[in-house]
Parts: sequence; C-alpha cells; structure tokens
Amino acid sequence: MATREQLIALFESNQGTYFSGEDIAERLSISRAAVWKAVNSLRAEGYPIDAVRNRGYCLSQTTDVLSAQGIAKYLTDDCAEIQLTVLPEVDSTNTAVRERAAAGAPEGVTVVSGCQTQGRGRIGRTFYSPSQTGVYLSLLLRPPHCQPQEAVKLTTMAAVAVCEAIEEVSSEQAQIKWVNDIFIGDKKVCGILTEAALGLEDGCLDYAVLGVGINVYAPKDGFPEELQKIAGSVFETAQNDGKNRIAAAFLNHFMADYKNRDVSDYAARYRARSLVIGRDIWVMQGGQAYPAHVLDVDRECRLHVQYADGRTDCLTSGEISIRVRSEGV
Repeated sequence: MATREQLIALFESNQGTYFSGEDIAERLSISRAAVWKAVNSLRAEGYPIDAVRNRGYCLSQTTDVLSAQGIAKYLTDDCAEIQLTVLPEVDSTNTAVRERAAAGAPEGVTVVSGCQTQGRGRIGRTFYSPSQTGVYLSLLLRPPHCQPQEAVKLTTMAAVAVCEAIEEVSSEQAQIKWVNDIFIGDKKVCGILTEAALGLEDGCLDYAVLGVGINVYAPKDGFPEELQKIAGSVFETAQNDGKNRIAAAFLNHFMADYKNRDVSDYAARYRARSLVIGRDIWVMQGGQAYPAHVLDVDRECRLHVQYADGRTDCLTSGEISIRVRSEGV
C-alpha cells in the first residue's frame, strides 16, 4: 500500500486523534519529511487535516471526503469480496467497470467517483454528475446461471438497497418510481443503470455492471434548469462523512440481499416503498404515452397496470411517468 493510502487509512480510522510526525513516520516506515509531504498532498486534495505544534496532525471529525478507506471502515462482512477503487473523476464508472470485467476482473470490483464527465442514464440519456456533490458507483457482478430477463432483479434489489441506505444515514423516507428511480418527496435523488454481457455458449449473463448515482448534496449553483423541477438531494447541508457513509450503506444492504437472493424478501420491501401503486401514470411505449392506473407491484417487481380502455397488463421493463391531476386522461 502506497504512503498516501496508508496515511488516509490511519487518519480515517482515527478521526479527531492527533498523531505526531514522528509517530506517523514510525508507523508507516517513512521519513518525517515524507510525512509532511504526504499530509500537504492530502490537504491539496481537500482533506481537512489540522496541524498543531507539539500535538501533530489530525483529520477533522467533520470531513466529508470520498475515499476507499473512508468507505471501507463502514463495510460489513457481507462486503468481504468488495474491491474498492475511488477516483476523483472518471468518464463513467460503468465504463470503468466494464473495461475491468472484459479483462476478467472478479465479482466485487467496485469503482466509485465523486464526478463523472460522461455519466450515463437509461435509454441513452446522460446522467448529471457534478463534482463534490454525489456518489457515483459501479459494481461488477457475476451471478451464476443468470438468464438475461433476470437482470432486472439486480436493478430492483439495488433500488431497495439505495432506499435503505438513505433511510439509514438520514431522516428521509425514500420511495421507488418503477423501475429504478429513487425519490424523496417529489424529487429524484438517485438513478440506477444495469448493463450486462451475455456468455456466447449458454446465453446466460457473463457479468452485470450495476451503476448507481446518488445526489448526496445539491450543487452549489443549483441543478441545471432542465432538472430543477425533478432533481433533489439526500441532504440539504454538509454531513460528517456523508458520502462515505451512504456509499457503504448501499453496498452493505445490496450485498446482504445479493448473497441471499434466493430467500431474500427484497421484493416485499420494494413494493412497500413503491411511489406509484394506486396512482395514474403514462406508460411510454414505441414513442407513445398511454394513460394507465397502477394496480400493484408483484413478487417479481413487475408493474400491474390498467389502461383507460379497461385492458390490464403486466410490465416487466420499460418507462413510466407519473400523471398529475391537471393532465387528466
């Protein structure tokens, strides 16, 4: 482990504790000059490290810098296979993990970033991923003997995990707009994108890349005009270790269900957090929008709807939009 990573791990595990330069040098087997250089480098990256004469160096207890060490200290045993890489900026975490998957990386490889320059959403859309305000995370999964149609279960499982993570680290109640958007109130705070590759011999999934983007905070200058009416954030103000805690909480909840997916009750928890059951919606199909009423979400997380002409349908994938009262039918 490089000096930088060792120093971050020491500070993250002992927030609020002072270490003398001599003590750090001895622990890391480096010179005091190297300690001074590493500390200044971390400060330049945004780590709030205090330096007090005769006391040494200390990582502030109110820091909120995204790091592998900061996430790892909150992970449970269910995440033993998680291999974290945290990057300050990346084009797309999904792209980064897909490249690793194609090169044979094992399940559990996870790339996290605080900024994406080419973040992707569903149906070819872009995903707004500004610096310092969100957590953008992609996880490599290799579920055995998984049919392509079962990939949606990974998305719905992730939706539950995001809701539970938000509820764990904040006082907010999160809900799911089928199939993969997470809302707090009437604002979207998270999107999920699952991409998969099929094995040529058996047609089962070779791997799946589960991408999650969470708006932890609102951007300093606000969301772009086109997103202002729909986009929101988990927190209104800065939190101690907010980004690390929410990333770890998501991984903890998701991996617990993923490892026990044959017996997990995640579908019931998905239904309990549905934002759309009993509501009027538009069902988007073939470039057209059809008015419908949501009857239920079943044990497979499929959406049961009734159209305006009385027909009923069971949707396994697709896109919907919630109708407001003034729109009528």
